[in-house]
Amino acid sequence: MTHAPSGAAPPGPGPGETPPHATVPAQRGGPGSAAAVRLRAAATTEPGRLRIAGAVLALLVVVFGAVTFLEVSARASSADAVVERSQPLSADAASIYRSLADADTMAASGFLAGAQEPEDVHRKYEADIKEASRLLVRAAGSTDASSSSHEEITTLGELLPEYTGLIERARANNRQGLPLGGAYLRYANQKMTDELLPAAERLYAAETGRLATDSADARRWPFLSLTTGLLALAVLLWMQRRNYLRTNRVLNQGLLAATAAAVMVLLWLTVGHTVARTELRGAMVHGQQSLDVLNKARIDSLKARANENLTLVARGAVLTEDGTDKYETDYGTGMKALGAQLETAKRLAGDDSTGSRPVEDALGSVSEWQERHRKARTTDDRGEYENALKQIIGPKDTTGESFEQVDDALEQALAHEQGEFDVAAGDGRGALGGLPAGAAVLAALGALAAIAGVNRRLSEYR
Repeated sequence: MTHAPSGAAPPGPGPGETPPHATVPAQRGGPGSAAAVRLRAAATTEPGRLRIAGAVLALLVVVFGAVTFLEVSARASSADAVVERSQPLSADAASIYRSLADADTMAASGFLAGAQEPEDVHRKYEADIKEASRLLVRAAGSTDASSSSHEEITTLGELLPEYTGLIERARANNRQGLPLGGAYLRYANQKMTDELLPAAERLYAAETGRLATDSADARRWPFLSLTTGLLALAVLLWMQRRNYLRTNRVLNQGLLAATAAAVMVLLWLTVGHTVARTELRGAMVHGQQSLDVLNKARIDSLKARANENLTLVARGAVLTEDGTDKYETDYGTGMKALGAQLETAKRLAGDDSTGSRPVEDALGSVSEWQERHRKARTTDDRGEYENALKQIIGPKDTTGESFEQVDDALEQALAHEQGEFDVAAGDGRGALGGLPAGAAVLAALGALAAIAGVNRRLSEYR
């Protein structure tokens, strides 16, 4: 028998075999694997589960506070924009429109008065032009250079000097008794009607649209905040129930305080936003809608008055396609639109006697204006131009007197509705005041209270 040599090494393992008594090196994972192992180990013990639950609770309450802060801050910013920027710009745009229309009316009235234009009429014309210029400068500083509003402001700024230049030429020729003055006045009115007023109307529409957008943004429900808050509250209640089932202790002061903080934020968020939403909606429905209708009514009255004056200036020189007097036709169209706007304004005023009374006064003056206009037209048709002129621009029992009554009543109605809007919008903005910061502070306190409540439970295991 052959023996292996003494001290010879045993034969090596075959392919794929593990050497006898060999130790397989342990597999080393990364930091993430070690953390997962520790987390699994912690989750198998009650203290570990409590620590995880406490961290989740604190995180949920903090997220609730952060989301509420961001969402409500955005809505508060939109509410601020409604009160501080959008509505004032919309009101300025309406004032620009009114000032331009009134300037055109005053120019025609002054021209009709003859070579010696009444001083009060000239002062009113100058005041209208200055007011329109001032508001255009202010609007330009409050609008984005790339916006459509800025384009309209630029257009108005370029056209206004052209219009005033034409009026000055008309005035100069009228002083000399030259018929060319009437042509310049009609050309100026055409520029106002076809270019300036449409641009002012587009500016008003753009700014009113931005107001509607800001108001809608401020009224949007903060669904993400509400959802996060309800989730945090549900987890807090679950944690307290779990604590009760395991310890038979009814209350945990820390968890109870965290729940109270979450409930307070939820209630504040719900009630505050509901009030803000209601007030801002009321400002738009009862305030801005009425303002929009009344602004259009006042502009219709100004345009009708300008056309009425131009009927006597042109004396049939400008005709429509069917051969009727253009300015008389435009006057009739404007008065019809004025009546419709006033009826709408009366309906929107509803039971508000303070708001409806000036509208009713305006309606009565419109009827009187139309009756006096018919008499003046009859007088002019008989060839009695001077008598017709007195019925249009005289101080008493004239269409001019009726127009002034309509304008005064509309100014009162506008002032009332502006006040209603300011109060409602201010209340809506105020309902959101302090909510973002308050929610953040309460959420931070709630998170600390939740951690304290869990730590109180953990101390029982030490």
